[in-house]
Amino acid sequence: MDKIRLGRTGLEVSSVSFGVLPLQRTPMPEATKILRRAYEGGINYYDTARMYSDSEEKLGAAFAGMRGKVIISTKSMGKSGQEMTKELENSLKNLKTDYIDIWQTHNPAKVPVPDDGSGIYEAMLTAQKSGKTRFIGLTNHLAGNAVQAVESGLYDTLQFPFSLLAYGEDLRMPALCREADMGFIAMKALAGGLIRNVPAAFAFIRLHPNAVPIWGIQRLEELEEFLALEANPPPWDTAMATTAEKERAELGGEFCRGCGYCLPCPAEIPIHWLARMIPLLSRSPWKAQYTPKAMEEYNRAANCTHCGNCASRCPYHLDTPRLVETNYKFYLSFLKEKQAKGEI
Repeated sequence: MDKIRLGRTGLEVSSVSFGVLPLQRTPMPEATKILRRAYEGGINYYDTARMYSDSEEKLGAAFAGMRGKVIISTKSMGKSGQEMTKELENSLKNLKTDYIDIWQTHNPAKVPVPDDGSGIYEAMLTAQKSGKTRFIGLTNHLAGNAVQAVESGLYDTLQFPFSLLAYGEDLRMPALCREADMGFIAMKALAGGLIRNVPAAFAFIRLHPNAVPIWGIQRLEELEEFLALEANPPPWDTAMATTAEKERAELGGEFCRGCGYCLPCPAEIPIHWLARMIPLLSRSPWKAQYTPKAMEEYNRAANCTHCGNCASRCPYHLDTPRLVETNYKFYLSFLKEKQAKGEI
């Protein structure tokens, strides 16, 4: 598999890399099987986070005894240096290792800098000096914060949403990182599962040679699809460019990416699913949203108190209560229509 130099870290990471977030929904035996198959297929870079429930433990179990053969990054949402340090120790324990290759501050509202009073950056430097992490990075969903992080020169890597839906300032991120010799890690290259044309999404990322995509993988067949695309990379052509324009027009800028930062919800509403139900029903097998468990969870939308907690945490500043209400009404009418047609 081709390798990409991750900026000044000098790390040579696989051009198809693995976003481990979805594996928190996969049982341990199957998750370790998928991770080992990924390694056999040539993937050497795996990205996870403390907030992804048991994903760190799954990585630790899959790669026990072969730590030096894989590159691992994780993240902490600690709000202080003390919290960051505590989370790092938990990550090291879960991953069964004594060092992290890239330790990232996870989507901070403000870019941590020295002497800002939080102690976050100082904690990251201390961890680096002690050898508990080799490099430090920042993840973010806001272009302004991302640009600040790049221009600060304080971080070795930037992780940022980047897909064929990108436009405006977001499109500049790979070039900005390249000019700063900073590693660029592209998350959400399928826009949280809303991009239907996987070959087009794959080809778009390859237009940016320094972009390292961490494809979110939950099932073995998804992994095999990406390995097959890497073996025979599709060229970016006119048809794909037309597809990208159509996708941008359909989704626009105001759509839920399913990142989950809106959670937890006091009413236990699965906001990250409901807020994007309309595009999900048109872009994925709709019967996946029609199971007893799914319906039970989605019906909790009726319990929304409009507390505003979710909207205050959304990195894209979406009106999530409105999106949930609109999408839930559509969901109910969609099912009613399917029932009328005798499809359910």
